[in-house]
Amino acid sequence: MKTYDAIIAGGGIIGGAIAFELASRKLSVLVLDRQTPGQEASWAAAGMLSPAPDSPASIPLVPLAQASLSIYPEFVASVEEASGERTGYRPQGAMEVLFAQNAERELSTLIAVHHGLGLATEVLRLEEAFELEPHLNRELGAVALLRSEASVDNRALTSAVLRAALATGAEIRTGCSVESVLRAAKKCSGVVAGGKRIAGGAVIIAAGCFSAGIEGAAPYAPVRPVRGQMVALGSDRVDLGHVLRSEHGYVVPRGEGRLVAGSTLENAGFEKRVTPDGVGRILAAAVEIIPALADAAILETWSGLRPDTPDHLPSLGPTDIEGLLIATGHFRNGILLAPITARLVADWLTEKRTSVSWDAFTPMRFIGANRASA
Repeated sequence: MKTYDAIIAGGGIIGGAIAFELASRKLSVLVLDRQTPGQEASWAAAGMLSPAPDSPASIPLVPLAQASLSIYPEFVASVEEASGERTGYRPQGAMEVLFAQNAERELSTLIAVHHGLGLATEVLRLEEAFELEPHLNRELGAVALLRSEASVDNRALTSAVLRAALATGAEIRTGCSVESVLRAAKKCSGVVAGGKRIAGGAVIIAAGCFSAGIEGAAPYAPVRPVRGQMVALGSDRVDLGHVLRSEHGYVVPRGEGRLVAGSTLENAGFEKRVTPDGVGRILAAAVEIIPALADAAILETWSGLRPDTPDHLPSLGPTDIEGLLIATGHFRNGILLAPITARLVADWLTEKRTSVSWDAFTPMRFIGANRASA
């Protein structure tokens, strides 16, 4: 029976990026996915690359997100070269628009928080904002410019990453669910997938919101699905250069008149569907930001399941079982964090050290919490 250097459970952007990185370092890699790889959260995302926190709970993630954003151009270049595919990477930046009556005060608070976190966010005069994005709502109160932010076509990127992994030597099996982790004492020895035992020197759990269903991984990856609905709009009139965000939603340009708008946060279990209420709220937010989108065409609607953890932070790193690593629970930041996640996992497996600390995201924090509550 062949023994792989690494077996990865999950073939989304996280699992694919890890596979590409490990295969690039000449490790033998097997990716196992319960369906066609790349068709879950990675496919459903918006593709925003923003290290800015969207809530106080996500502030601990900022350094890791900044580290990932800084290597994104390198990551994209290597993926595009290996795959021969384009990823739709757009490093044009983003704008945060504020509509509240006290918008100026909210902007000052936003700038102070971002600067305290090392984010180079700037105040943008309204005249400058309207010059950069002529279709912005003229009734907004203040605008922040985040020059270093970017976006990517997440579907194109995920496809390219998986093709790059294959081209570099990784093996990918579709329709093959990982059922359990094999172990001998405190050492991982492989997985059971599709009813068969597969041997591996290391196992990486990267199955998104399905990770908790893998026997032996659940204690380290207590993830649950959080549904997000999305809408794609088409407009001949609106051509955006920046990602635009407000407190109610966002609009991400894809080029050729296609714009992606989102999103909802719903505890709906594993039920993926689109609802009138969800789509209505997304469209209202998009039109509030850009009134000209009121007569845009609705090209597509869809929903996806984000992998969330109890503290809304990733479960990332080694466990107390030798050879078992977790790389899931990225919640709303899987596309952004793929490069740094892949690098850190590969660094750990090949060198037993990491260039960026991932201690705050250790899977062992959930083991401690479970023991404390027992």
